[in-house]
Amino acid sequence: MPSRSKKPCAHPGCPELIEAGNTYCEDHRKKESRIRNKRYDDQQRNPKIKKFYSSARWQKVRRKKIKQDPLCEHCLQEGITKPADLVDHIVPIKVDWSLRLRLDNLQSLCCSCHAKKTEKDKQKYDCL
Repeated sequence: MPSRSKKPCAHPGCPELIEAGNTYCEDHRKKESRIRNKRYDDQQRNPKIKKFYSSARWQKVRRKKIKQDPLCEHCLQEGITKPADLVDHIVPIKVDWSLRLRLDNLQSLCCSCHAKKTEKDKQKYDCL
């Protein structure tokens, strides 16, 4: 039986080819696991943030933003048309809670652009 073809690692910018059935290369598998665990831990430690993301007000604003900008705004700047997967806070809510529901602090992003933006935010803001 022929083996399945390899595919690129899902980590943004990683050129490593991996076996089908895996998501990340060996280098990024542990890192991505730590990121997911940290995100889960952050939500568990900060019930205010968890409550916010499940609130009707956030869901309404999020729907409005996705309807207004259904394509990834970062990809569009590069001339790429890609649907947005989520709505991101330009200034993170941990940095300025008062901007959490303002449309001018939101951007529609695809998952890969969101991951890159989150990494930049971690370097820019010490509290993330």
